[in-house]
Amino acid sequence: MATSLFRTAPALRAALRASSVKPAVAALTSTTFTRGKATLPDLSYDYGALEPYISGKIMELHHKGHHQTYVNGLNSALETIEEAKAKGDDIQAAAVAPLLNFHGGGHKNHTLFWENLAPNNKGGGGEPDGALKSAIDKDFGSFESLQKQINAALAGIQGSGWAWLVKDKAAGTLQVITKPNQDPVIGNHVPLLGIDAWEHAYYLQYQNRKAEYFNAIWNVINWGTVAKRLEKA
Repeated sequence: MATSLFRTAPALRAALRASSVKPAVAALTSTTFTRGKATLPDLSYDYGALEPYISGKIMELHHKGHHQTYVNGLNSALETIEEAKAKGDDIQAAAVAPLLNFHGGGHKNHTLFWENLAPNNKGGGGEPDGALKSAIDKDFGSFESLQKQINAALAGIQGSGWAWLVKDKAAGTLQVITKPNQDPVIGNHVPLLGIDAWEHAYYLQYQNRKAEYFNAIWNVINWGTVAKRLEKA
């Protein structure tokens, strides 16, 4: 998947200069931009490659529909901020912060999510090994314990949100956290693995049986990507 670092867009630079908008753009510094516009990243696998665990229909709608909506919303928010800053209207620029947080977070979260997945016969599923396994065993006791904690966190999300395995840079430990809606992982937490608990991620296939989706997705988790993120954390 194309996940190159972006060249800071003029609108994003403007947003960073508006102090009340800074939290909303903090997680966008490694997302994908082309000529100042956020872009939908390509997937490194076909939509149907994650079946039977995640259907091709869900993947296509999730990627081409929902993720594209976040990309469009992010670009619109950045354009509004750029226009407001050009007029010296910091209040209008700051007013866009919730949209920047929602759509920017949605773009960032989904970009990470696609990289977290791989076909079952091409790196997806199984269990982590090496330094990642050691860190999981140290902080959670076992891989099975980590799975249970993440599944419990997912089940506890009211409405829409995400469960994340993160590295806490301050504590030096791995932790499981949840984020509502599309709030991005920021601050001392480095996102390693994210699982989408929004209905659009599973409903066409699992309907109200979301616990089945939470169990099934482990069969297509790309632990190689998670391990690389830990190395850089």
